[in-house]
Amino acid sequence: MSLIIAFDAAFRPVCSSHVKPVVACYSARVNGVGRSTAFIFDVDGVLVHSMPLHVRAWEEYLAGLGITVDDLERRMHGKRNAELVEDLIGAGLPESVVFDHGAAKEALWRQMLLRESVKKYEIPGLVAFLEKYADVPMAVASNAEPQNVDFVLDEYRLRRFFPIAVNGFDVTRPKPYPDIYLEAARRLGKEPADCLVFEDSPTGLQAGLAAGMRVIGIATSTSDLPGSALLVKDFADPKLEEWLSRVVIV
Repeated sequence: MSLIIAFDAAFRPVCSSHVKPVVACYSARVNGVGRSTAFIFDVDGVLVHSMPLHVRAWEEYLAGLGITVDDLERRMHGKRNAELVEDLIGAGLPESVVFDHGAAKEALWRQMLLRESVKKYEIPGLVAFLEKYADVPMAVASNAEPQNVDFVLDEYRLRRFFPIAVNGFDVTRPKPYPDIYLEAARRLGKEPADCLVFEDSPTGLQAGLAAGMRVIGIATSTSDLPGSALLVKDFADPKLEEWLSRVVIV
């Protein structure tokens, strides 16, 4: 079965009398979504439900420095570590010190995840979704450090789905700028308008939209994702397959 996702000039899904919707589930693999289609995934909050543990890791790391921060999760969302160190620890620190703080916190996060079991932070339905659409070109595009991206892909055995992974060190400007998604599209050999992005943060959503891509919001961290083409709880949410079935031609 070959599938093509069709959009009009404004990048809205189109339906007509000759377009036959499909009723789909994740029990069978879909071979060959249209060649013009690609999926690009954020990592934190999309491939792994990591935000609660990132918050706890920052709390623990900052506590070791004698720092307490209010509204930590909101201040963290969608930012790279260099920005967080400046915001949470102090502005004007030498670049090497900023890097060391960020690296130490991320090492703590990885230790905490392994200690608590990676399975605890799995995103429902993710692997089944990736397996079903395994023939669709896919990439990862995350503000995260390369060590964290590699850690998630390896510990959750997801690398087989993602031959391309773009991290926060591969571009000059992080999300909400579109650079990371444009770079992922370039490596995939796809036009931005032919890419579907899966994001969980307002910052990432802005980046995907700024790149000229359609964005599906994954509400693992927040449901406040205005501008997303679709908002779902996770990859097991039946709304996701229903939405895809309306824009897919068999």
